[in-house]
Amino acid sequence: MKLEAKKLNMSQIFLPDGRVVPVTIVLVEGDFSGDLEGKEVVVVGKSKGAGFTGVMKRHGFHGTQATHGQSDRARAPGASSSGTDLGRVLKGTRRSGRHGNKRVTLKNLKIHSADSQSKTLKISGPLPGARNSRIIIEVLE
Repeated sequence: MKLEAKKLNMSQIFLPDGRVVPVTIVLVEGDFSGDLEGKEVVVVGKSKGAGFTGVMKRHGFHGTQATHGQSDRARAPGASSSGTDLGRVLKGTRRSGRHGNKRVTLKNLKIHSADSQSKTLKISGPLPGARNSRIIIEVLE
């Protein structure tokens, strides 16, 4: 069963044994039955966009040393190609550019609670996208 929903916000559920479970509250568009508690789901959404970012944020590059004369190269990517022999930058090289705003699929999530009156679900863990973004929830049988 596939459900279209809107991501509302994050919250926490305190279990009787003292553990805390982070959950995301979603508003389901359309009808669903209330017997979804404990079911496993797959969630598809669009990740938050970060705009044009450098290689440190986009790919996790470490940067270069902060001393020995390198005053303006701390966040630079370093060399781009292998020198004069190749003479070009290979396709697929990790460079700065647009980051995020892509389709993300999360598996092995569980529905902690379902309220059919208010049409809300509490799904374990974080879900892709910003608040009020659209997501698709696929309930596994």
